[in-house]
Amino acid sequence: MSAATGFVRTSVATECPRRRAVPPDEAAAALTETGTRAMEHARADAVGTEGSAESEDPVESAAAESADAERERLAARVEELSAEVGQLRQALETRPVIDQARGMVMALAPCDADTAWQILVRVSQHSNVKLRSVAAALVAGAEGTPVPKPVRKNLAAALHGVRTTRG
Repeated sequence: MSAATGFVRTSVATECPRRRAVPPDEAAAALTETGTRAMEHARADAVGTEGSAESEDPVESAAAESADAERERLAARVEELSAEVGQLRQALETRPVIDQARGMVMALAPCDADTAWQILVRVSQHSNVKLRSVAAALVAGAEGTPVPKPVRKNLAAALHGVRTTRG
């Protein structure tokens, strides 16, 4: 909107190559009319799909089926993305604890970061405990909480294996 004139500038490349000034109340009325038409079409679609079991026009039936298939595809995609977002949020929350546990293993073994990661994975698999839970148990163990026996036992075996292959 131009501050000097109070008009909204619009341009439609296919209809009018030059810009024309549209008064703000006319622009608002056009937007309201467009929104109202969209709502009417949505209501008509809803009534059309619910009101009659079979449409007389095959083109409309095909379009409605196509729209329904697209809605289902989009709903499935939204569900998939929602699950992925949840997994990423959980990864962001647990990553610092896993990195702390990796550092602890690097100090205990001594070993590099990749070997420490492999040790954590091995402990997780052999004790049948999720890696984030193994990491949380190790970090809590450094703070005085006892580490669960299966984790402690498998960690000792993994560390022993690394130390004997190096020494």
